[in-house]
Amino acid sequence: MFYGQEHKYKDLNELEQAIHKYIDYYNNVRIKTGRKNMTPIEYRNHVLTTLTA
Repeated sequence: MFYGQEHKYKDLNELEQAIHKYIDYYNNVRIKTGRKNMTPIEYRNHVLTTLTA
């Protein structure tokens, strides 16, 4: 699922689990320096808090 870690999945369920795991990583773990070193979810919450304050 991740680059450099291509994998052949046994069935559709295994592929679906890998996709969910990657989406969770992308939204909650991955940090981008362009967003003040926040994950996408943290940055979204930061922006919403700033706009409503």
